[in-house]
Amino acid sequence: MEKLWNRNYVKLWTANFMLFFSFMLLTPLLPLYLSDTFQADKATIGIVLSGYTLVSLLVRPFSGFFVDTFPRKVVLLVAWFFFCTLFAGYLVAGTLTMFAIFRTLHGAPYGAVTVANSTVAIDVLRPERRSEGIGYYGLSNNLATAISPSIAIYVFQACHDYNVLFLIALVTSFLGIVVNSTVKVDKKDVVLDKGKLSFDRFFLLKGWSQGITLLCYAYSYGVLATYLAIYGKEELGIIGGSGLFFFLLCVGLMVSRLIGARSLRRKQIARNATVGACISFFGYLLFAALHNEIGFYGAALIIGLGNGHMFPAFQNIFVDMAPHSQRGTANSTMFTSWDIGVGLGVVFGGMLSEHVSYHSAFWSGWIVNALGLLLYFAYSRNHFLRNKLR
Repeated sequence: MEKLWNRNYVKLWTANFMLFFSFMLLTPLLPLYLSDTFQADKATIGIVLSGYTLVSLLVRPFSGFFVDTFPRKVVLLVAWFFFCTLFAGYLVAGTLTMFAIFRTLHGAPYGAVTVANSTVAIDVLRPERRSEGIGYYGLSNNLATAISPSIAIYVFQACHDYNVLFLIALVTSFLGIVVNSTVKVDKKDVVLDKGKLSFDRFFLLKGWSQGITLLCYAYSYGVLATYLAIYGKEELGIIGGSGLFFFLLCVGLMVSRLIGARSLRRKQIARNATVGACISFFGYLLFAALHNEIGFYGAALIIGLGNGHMFPAFQNIFVDMAPHSQRGTANSTMFTSWDIGVGLGVVFGGMLSEHVSYHSAFWSGWIVNALGLLLYFAYSRNHFLRNKLR
């Protein structure tokens, strides 16, 4: 069997780790940063933090088009340069408005670089190891997400200076672009299609039902990941608990990805998506229903086990329904669906937690997740099985 961990794949895997490490280093503490530094209320925090998601959403479809049309390594490095540079904006932002502008602008290169890096990673994999490789690729996200919040909390408790975290993120993202500059991409991976532009050049039309399903799952995650730190602090008395939460979440993610890789190698993609979605469903239910440390930390592990099966399966679903010339579009469609869901979760979760309660926000996440699961079983699963190309 062909080697999975070839040199270029390892470099892209490592760079992706650095990408998510730099981004997730800040994400769990940004609500507290906005509250402590600018005295922002919960609704304002939700609006400010959803800005990058909105811009990322707008950029994703164009990212897929550029990745499929122009030299992929060039697109990757240009997007990564701007992603790295905008971390410096956090260091100089002296007002809530300036921070909101830099955070919102950051969504553009973040949206582009995640599409470009994952597409190039798929390109350098051998076809017979591609499904499995997509699953392992996500381990870099999970490992970064497991480590970075704990490091962020440790560093902040040691120095009580958010600028130190911003600087660490800047340096880490710079190392990522250095690593990716050494990746070798075959010329045959560049697709130059000068045909007439159409909507399916920007969005994988066949994947509409899978996109809506993934959007519902992402809404749940957006609510939970954004507000769990403040919820834990204000209602459960858990100080710094988001670090352990994300660690347990990512332990679950990594374990399930390792277990699920064997099924992906056997092309049991729909099976992995089904198992993962059902496990996550019960994890969100536990978090919403049980208001104590058992529910808080137990849900993290269960959701991680579910998402670790579900997310790589869904990425394979989108890629397997697209021709090779639309590989970037397939990836951007998946990420666009996820961004919409997370953004809606951040905004509506903020509104519900501000005007009703945190519990209502987390229950909304579970209800929307249930709607996604219903659509999956009613339509999108069989739709994939009928329309897959590989």
